[in-house]
Amino acid sequence: METLKTILYFSIFRYPLKKDEIHSYTNYGTISETENELHYLVNEKILTKVDDFYVYGSDLDSVTKRLRGNLNAKTIFAKAKKRAKFISKFPYVQAVGISGSLSKGYFDKDSDIDFFVITKPNKLWICRTLLMLYKKIFLLNSRKYFCINYFISSDKMEIEEKNRFTATELKTLVPMQGKAIFERFYRENNWLNAYFSKFEPQLDAIADSRKPFLSKAIETIFETRLGTITDVALKIITFKKWKSKFHYMNEDDFKVALKSTKTVSKHHPSNFQKKVILSLNTKLEEVQAKYNVILQREHV
Repeated sequence: METLKTILYFSIFRYPLKKDEIHSYTNYGTISETENELHYLVNEKILTKVDDFYVYGSDLDSVTKRLRGNLNAKTIFAKAKKRAKFISKFPYVQAVGISGSLSKGYFDKDSDIDFFVITKPNKLWICRTLLMLYKKIFLLNSRKYFCINYFISSDKMEIEEKNRFTATELKTLVPMQGKAIFERFYRENNWLNAYFSKFEPQLDAIADSRKPFLSKAIETIFETRLGTITDVALKIITFKKWKSKFHYMNEDDFKVALKSTKTVSKHHPSNFQKKVILSLNTKLEEVQAKYNVILQREHV
């Protein structure tokens, strides 16, 4: 029942899927396997088909919501592309991708443009600080079109949390800058194929921007022992700030949602990953109780 688990997952976001989209999230070899399963689920009234979309439960308005969000995303994507190119020009940025709802072709009034940034080794925290300073000073700390909440270093690109949420985020990630780095990124995260065996990253259209003189000058200045010390100091300062601000979080949640290591910086204080997985498991239990369909629970 891979199709059902996929639909349940996206129903958390009120985002119904089409047949081809559903098939891409399964490990079925042929589209007919997905079609047969969808036909069975509709006949059993577990799913409802609305035009080309498959909906779980009675949330038929989700189709209209999705279509509206898809139109908004087409409009906003050009801005996101320009922002990604701009981010790539900052010191120590090696690759930039679009993540979050926009990477799935959806954008509404509550959405942000989320960016996934890969940095040069040992310079992640300098890079992050420079981008954050730009956001605070020139964008008045607005994150609507400039949400930079996930950084990794190119010397350790394998994502540690391997679950359906992270697999979905990697599958839908839209690489924008840094082709060679993203090629390595997907090789190092080939565990993704255990979730979605048909996935193949689309990297042909990725551009590589040249660094401006100022970025090159900053990189030269900090390509010394001073840079190493500064990077470590910025990590410690940020970690202490987050520890104080989010003191209510338990240690396990903090380590995932606000990971602050030499090679990773995450700023997800709502711990959205955990919320989504727990919501999915609740839906799986609901399906088992109502329709006697048993699906394997997901781990955080």
